[in-house]
Amino acid sequence: MTRDLHTAVSNQPDELAALAQEQAVFQGPSEGVQGTPAQGTPDGLEAVEGYQRPEYDNIPAETWTPPTAPLPDIGEASYGPAPHAETVHGPDDRVQIADTTNYPWRVHASLLITAADNSRWIGTGWFIGPHTLATAGHVVYIKNSGVAGRDGWVKSIQVMPGRNGATLPFGSVTSTNFRTVTGWTGSGDENFDYGAIIIPTELGSTTGWFGIGVWPDADLLKTTGNISGYPGDQPTGTQWYAGRGISSVNPLKVYYDIDTAGGQSGSAVYRLHNGGRYGIAVHAYGGATTNSGTRITRAVYDNLVAWKA
Repeated sequence: MTRDLHTAVSNQPDELAALAQEQAVFQGPSEGVQGTPAQGTPDGLEAVEGYQRPEYDNIPAETWTPPTAPLPDIGEASYGPAPHAETVHGPDDRVQIADTTNYPWRVHASLLITAADNSRWIGTGWFIGPHTLATAGHVVYIKNSGVAGRDGWVKSIQVMPGRNGATLPFGSVTSTNFRTVTGWTGSGDENFDYGAIIIPTELGSTTGWFGIGVWPDADLLKTTGNISGYPGDQPTGTQWYAGRGISSVNPLKVYYDIDTAGGQSGSAVYRLHNGGRYGIAVHAYGGATTNSGTRITRAVYDNLVAWKA
């Protein structure tokens, strides 16, 4: 494996200065929407059997202790075994996707990650084009692990779209070709925790992919976020979905009270819009009351589009 397969581009330091002007004029472009039209509920959730928007009023808090996962979430490689990236808040609202062969579920891929020291980890990615998946930066590049020989670009990632337990309806493909930005590789800044996996086939032409879009704060705050991925606290390789309104935003992050668990690092945070599905953030972190993802700003959008090429 040669180092030139891995690229960390600049995270465009003038991005913050441009955001205020950008959000006044940029109205949510998309790239490469593929698959059947979105048939969601009126409030922007996916139409998943058995799933309803959670109502937390007057529901007592519950103690939630995840069982031991067979393999740890890739985020633990950089942050240790804490719920840094995935948290269930109170009642667990996630539902399992029974048939992952349908669009949009086949766009989400279970990831088996082999680090530079040959340790193995799990994560999630999602197709944004025929041979490109978006994911978290810490999925492709481990930072500050404290373990000799572990930091840096991961050795390989096995991509399994639409995985359903032991069943791989679209097979799998292994990649050694990754992308992220210097804001992550240089300083491990969570504001720049996003990346991409480039696969050596065009498997995305079979699965379909999501668009990506940039929207202003006011629009995102009225948006329902959807997340589906491969949590390690559930049966190995099963896909789980949850959705809820966006709680808050800042220039580089999106916050939401959508239940996730370890293994979903890199999942799409996406919205339904005009019959399509568009990523608005890359899920990467947890918190006491909300989880969060790296926001798709114009700079992130431009990098993802470039990596698709």
